[in-house]
Amino acid sequence: MRVIADLHIHSRFSRATSQKMNIDEITRFARIKGLNLVGTGDFTHPKWLKELTEELVEISDTNLYGTTKHPDSPVRYMITAEVSTIFTVEGSVKKIHHVILTPSLETAVQVNDQLKRYGDLSIDGRPTLDMTASQLVGEVMRVSDENVVIPSHAWTPWFSIFGAFSGFDRVEDCYQDMTKHIPALETGLSSDPPMNWRISALDKFALVSNSDSHSSWPWRIGREANVFELERLTYQGVVDAIRKKDPKRFKFTIETNPAYGKYHWTGHRNCNVSLSPQESIKFGNRCPVCRRKLTKGVEQRVEELADRSDGFKPEEAIGYMHLLPLSEIIATVLGVDYPGAQKVWSIYNPLVARFGDEYTVLIDATREEMSRIVDPRIAEAIVRVREEKMRVIPGYDGVYGQLVIFEEERETGKVMPERPKQRSIVDFM
Repeated sequence: MRVIADLHIHSRFSRATSQKMNIDEITRFARIKGLNLVGTGDFTHPKWLKELTEELVEISDTNLYGTTKHPDSPVRYMITAEVSTIFTVEGSVKKIHHVILTPSLETAVQVNDQLKRYGDLSIDGRPTLDMTASQLVGEVMRVSDENVVIPSHAWTPWFSIFGAFSGFDRVEDCYQDMTKHIPALETGLSSDPPMNWRISALDKFALVSNSDSHSSWPWRIGREANVFELERLTYQGVVDAIRKKDPKRFKFTIETNPAYGKYHWTGHRNCNVSLSPQESIKFGNRCPVCRRKLTKGVEQRVEELADRSDGFKPEEAIGYMHLLPLSEIIATVLGVDYPGAQKVWSIYNPLVARFGDEYTVLIDATREEMSRIVDPRIAEAIVRVREEKMRVIPGYDGVYGQLVIFEEERETGKVMPERPKQRSIVDFM
């Protein structure tokens, strides 16, 4: 069976998260999206764990859960959380986020018993813990060797293992002797497998992709995901496929184009300055407008650590597919800023109703089939995104990238203009 899994999301008990992030809403939109396995997120939070205990029911011999209110739903839940560790190494403060997977609510309780000694778990769904990354792994694995720890969004400038501001240059420097328990890295929205393949030291780690969603809307949940082919959906089956980087079971990841991520290029949001790695280096990583330090983008950070040329692909690498949320594609064609606008839903809903879920539309539906339901221009846009026959203006310093689908029409005024005009190196030469 095909399994599409988003294993890193958050509940409403995390900061800056929708108050509608409850089991009912997550289950509803996961089904619409085409996800059949979702991480619960936030099992470390006492109130969320209580809700999970009340609203989830274990599916026999799977170490996964269904919902008590929606027993017929195909959506299954894996018990997951994200935690932040803050510690000092040689006088430098390190702030690293980690995803934790655990096989049951019972083991989740045991993990919490270990972690509550390092911080208050009730303050935030993603708690901040006063411990090193290696200590975290040691405590989690002490509970069960079936637990998994994965570095979250590995390349974002803040709170990541390779982050430009508080990260490391090597996985081993972060996790030390506990590196042996790290099976994978999470690419995050601003990087993709080809970028990670440029660092040979990462070949031994699987690359997973998840949404880190703070909302159940379909342009957030499942915007990145993992695709497995399993005889039977179980916790152990998913984890084993990741640990062994088994291409027969771990088929590919769904990635947003990394340029769409908020930290792909180096830049300075306040001055609308966006620079490629080469351009940033020319300015000494200083903003050419205000002379303050630029927020170093993921592409530049990868370039610093890369020991392979762009385009290298390791043998037996797990595949990937670049996609963007259907709502975002429709909104771009319509020239609408908000993907939840009613006119977007009026196109989105018939497509999902016809093909069953969003992923089927994005991956499988033909141009001809879609054109019978919606404007052929919408169908053409979906196919162009699928085939990567479009362009993304890179995101930078907290600003998402901007999708350009019909490049040939850009100068005619028929498509949405850039927001706002990003300054590049040509503006300062």
